[in-house]
Amino acid sequence: MKILRINDHDMPYLEIGQGSPVVCVHGSLSDFRAWNPVLKPLSIAHRVIVPSLRHFFPENWDGTGGRFTINQHVEDLIAFIETLALGPVHLIGHSRGGHIGFRLASRRPDLLRNLVLAEPGGTLEDALLPADAKPIGPAAGSREHVELASTKIAAGDLEGGLQVFTDAINKPGSWDALSLADRQMRVDNAYTLIAQVNEGREPFTRAQAEALRVPTLFVGGADTGGMLAVIMRVLPDLVPGAQRVLIPQAGHSMMRQQPGRFCEAVLPFLA
Repeated sequence: MKILRINDHDMPYLEIGQGSPVVCVHGSLSDFRAWNPVLKPLSIAHRVIVPSLRHFFPENWDGTGGRFTINQHVEDLIAFIETLALGPVHLIGHSRGGHIGFRLASRRPDLLRNLVLAEPGGTLEDALLPADAKPIGPAAGSREHVELASTKIAAGDLEGGLQVFTDAINKPGSWDALSLADRQMRVDNAYTLIAQVNEGREPFTRAQAEALRVPTLFVGGADTGGMLAVIMRVLPDLVPGAQRVLIPQAGHSMMRQQPGRFCEAVLPFLA
């Protein structure tokens, strides 16, 4: 593990391989360990750099104080790329990390060669919601599940909060089906959900998507439901020239559920 000092913060990261730089950005309740299943295939022809964002593992944070916002994480990632002097990079963002990648591409397209958004997390502006997606409740991916999960975690019920969040993002029973390693990663990052309630995440808009000028690939799991599936249906059609791939027999954690197929989808795009 390496450490880079940026924006008055020590950002930990992993680095493996040589070639054109690929920066992988994890999602909620995750950290650089989320990318372990795809590090080898991605690093055969690329220099893969995998940071843990501010306040995520290995930092030991209780969810209070600090600076945990979407904007802060975007600023940190910009400083990270610039300080390492990587030049334009391939950026892969998963879930909340995909949201951050989208915002970075909007703000600093000069830092990116291309962009892979693996089910970017968030919501759509009301005008973009398809008619069949409007009555969406907590279990389907609205932000209500974050508030419910964070309330439980703040009260000391870590497993209850993590189960609410995991089952809402995926489907009922998903928490119980997780491997011990995936459960531990979520436990290690549980308190970040407390801060996520007020992280300043804005919905994706038509104007923002149509203004994106970075070659973009959207990757999703064929079994994913809720708002994440709606975003995957709507957003790629708005980003100029965007491509879209759905990975069979995979849900939201597609790079861990189907690492081989994930890399088969991503590597040709990076090339």
